[in-house]
Amino acid sequence: MYTAFVAIALTGLAIVDAAGPIVPGTTGKLGNAAIVEGNPVGITYTATLPNRSTTDIRGFVAGTSNANGTGVNFVVNLSGFPDASLGPFLYHIHDQPVPANGNCTATLAHQDPYIRGEIPPCDPTQPETCQVGDLAGKHGNITTNPFQAAYLDLYLSTVQGPASFFGNRSIVIHTSNTTRLTCANFTLTSGNSTSANSTSSSGNGTVTGSNPVPSPFTGGAAVTVVSAGAIVAGLAAFLL
Repeated sequence: MYTAFVAIALTGLAIVDAAGPIVPGTTGKLGNAAIVEGNPVGITYTATLPNRSTTDIRGFVAGTSNANGTGVNFVVNLSGFPDASLGPFLYHIHDQPVPANGNCTATLAHQDPYIRGEIPPCDPTQPETCQVGDLAGKHGNITTNPFQAAYLDLYLSTVQGPASFFGNRSIVIHTSNTTRLTCANFTLTSGNSTSANSTSSSGNGTVTGSNPVPSPFTGGAAVTVVSAGAIVAGLAAFLL
């Protein structure tokens, strides 16, 4: 049984190892995803889908720090999907931002700091074993048009620095066979951006700070810069 507990302070953010067994072939190479605590109150990052001539899909995905600092509350509001035979539709946080030319392929694979990979598919009853950016896998595919959802994700961060941070990444919408239909970057829409190099403060409605572009990962799974906290958490999980 996996009982390791690791608490790591990263730029004011506590990353706590999630309870749950190591699942061979499913748990990431660096262990199960850690529950994120200490997210500053009032921070919201929103990805608003652009008007594209190639698709009618519109809407947004917004993530706001949970009031108690643990995890991120997401609100999803999307519409304009193509024929239902192409679904159920999927959506994920991808490792890289969308470039200026709008090429969704350039976002690379899913956000995956624990190097879990996409196979086998995410088991929503064990979200700690899923890719951090696999929102559809953890919280449900897009099965209606329009589609609306709201949920708490415990494994994402609104603080710059840790690999669980999603504010400098993108959202990508797929058909059931993973064809990319549209995409958009997350941008800071409420509160003060927080990082190791900036002053943390509670949200006051102003939007300040900048989000550095994550360094591309060249492996098969989506992982950018694996934070020291993630590495220590993973190693501690395996040692214990």
